Amino acid sequence: MTQRILVVEDEPTIADTICYTLSTEGFDVLCHTTAHAAREALAEQQLHLMVLDVGLPDQNGFEFCKEIRKGSQVPIIFLSARSEEIDRILGLEIGGDDYMAKPFSPRELAARVKAVLRRLNAPTSPMKSILPKSPFTLHEQKMLISYYEHPLSLSRYEYRLLKVLLRRPGWVYSREKLMDMVWEEPQASMDRTVDTHVKTIRAKLRKITSEVDAIITHRGMGYSLRETW
Repeated sequence: MTQRILVVEDEPTIADTICYTLSTEGFDVLCHTTAHAAREALAEQQLHLMVLDVGLPDQNGFEFCKEIRKGSQVPIIFLSARSEEIDRILGLEIGGDDYMAKPFSPRELAARVKAVLRRLNAPTSPMKSILPKSPFTLHEQKMLISYYEHPLSLSRYEYRLLKVLLRRPGWVYSREKLMDMVWEEPQASMDRTVDTHVKTIRAKLRKITSEVDAIITHRGMGYSLRETW
């Protein structure tokens, strides 16, 4: 099946170049210039990836991404005229899969599109229980984790972080190791990113039950998933 890419870019020259390049790579490409039009396409079309300009005329691309992430996990590659580190960090933190600053090579963009799709389409095996008495259930194909049979509403990086911990209960992961295993560009993330995500995951788990802490803090070392229940 041909993979469909939505390009949301309001500069005609850039949009035409991107759409032509991706088309020559065999993708089915849709092009829109506003968040409004992209929103409609997202609702009506099966999309495999979105190339999203941050500086759209009707809505900031970061805000649009936050809106999208409330109901869709379609991969997003940001384009922006801003190359500052904080903008790249923000784009990745709110759910972007990659970030490219203008001007950029169309061929490099195509390569990054392929890399994101290849990574997300890698075969996975569904898992049911993590431990015989574990309250967690992981369904990799659905990108879903349940806790005491309650599906968790997790962001992309919360899901990835918790999945790493679920793989080896009792194993202590340092912040640096979690950064390397979870984040696309660990060198672009801030020092307390792992702590912040662990905090939000814990809050979501405690809404289901506050009787036990599922994630254990090992001061000066890192985090682990509780091994016994």
